[in-house]
Amino acid sequence: MNITLCQSCALGRADFADVLSSALAQAGLPARVDGTECMSGCTRPSTLSFRAPGKVAYLFGDLTPADLLDLLTFAAAYHASCDGTFVDARFMGALRTKAIARIPG
Repeated sequence: MNITLCQSCALGRADFADVLSSALAQAGLPARVDGTECMSGCTRPSTLSFRAPGKVAYLFGDLTPADLLDLLTFAAAYHASCDGTFVDARFMGALRTKAIARIPG
């Protein structure tokens, strides 16, 4: 699973990628967390994406450090999913309202 964080947004400038990467490792979730200069989500900063081969990709915005637990919950469900789709999004907590896009794999 690849997670990309916008480095132009507040979370990217605050080294949230390192925080998220450490939390994922502690949870035993295999993920690579990278940054990119701009994800063009400027109307809903801070933005972050989840991608994996053969799975739907997700783009989230309006993220804050308080979303860390929901991001970990989502990462676990995404990792366990065969195609990245979910019948019920309630498990996502606040991320349900922070989803910008779901992109077919």
